[in-house]
Amino acid sequence: MRMSRITLAVSAVAVVFLGLGAAAQQKAAAPALPKVTVYKTSSCGCCKLWVDHMKASGFDVQAMDVSSADVRAVSKAAGLKDEDTSCHTSKIGNYTVEGHVPAADIKRMLNEKPAIAGLSAPGMPQGSPGMEQGTKEPYDVIAFKKDGTSTVYAKHK
Repeated sequence: MRMSRITLAVSAVAVVFLGLGAAAQQKAAAPALPKVTVYKTSSCGCCKLWVDHMKASGFDVQAMDVSSADVRAVSKAAGLKDEDTSCHTSKIGNYTVEGHVPAADIKRMLNEKPAIAGLSAPGMPQGSPGMEQGTKEPYDVIAFKKDGTSTVYAKHK
């Protein structure tokens, strides 16, 4: 009887360690999200809320307080037209993300790897991440290319 209890205890410990090893392998297998560098002005509160949204979604975010002219220079260099800009611009991997784009749309873009310069939520749509206060409005996230062309990437209601 004593030998069975020892065998049972050793087996239980082995199962626990095997389970922990499998969980660690699954976590290691998930691709790491690229670092996010956000260019924003120091006075913009909704930009901070979007940064919080991105962090809560698993991104490593570095927020850079710069002038509004510097924010615009980053978006212009990516090929964004003035009407497609917002209050902050981010670099994520090889992509530029403008404004309050939901993290789910960004993760989809990173997974699909479309041949675009990036995504934009033009303006500051109410109900988008960081802009949740007030009445929620439908808005589109657009995919844009360096040549200035764009298409709707996602619709949000």
